[in-house]
Amino acid sequence: MKQKLTITVDAGLLPAAKRYARSRGVSLSSLVEQFLREMAGEGKPSFSSRWRGKFQAAEREGDPRYDALVEKYLR
Repeated sequence: MKQKLTITVDAGLLPAAKRYARSRGVSLSSLVEQFLREMAGEGKPSFSSRWRGKFQAAEREGDPRYDALVEKYLR
């Protein structure tokens, strides 16, 4: 559900903000909402999800401590 919000900005900023939104094909309201979502952390992947699958296990055979860690964290 959408809710109306009234904000106050510098008079010189408003035309530039409207041009910026128009150049991207979105409304000023959508632009502000998108910014607020980013600031609130919505829609942004977590640190762990961004790095998941990026690292590969090293080839170290015969090391029981390493094997235990691989089993615990990589499989």
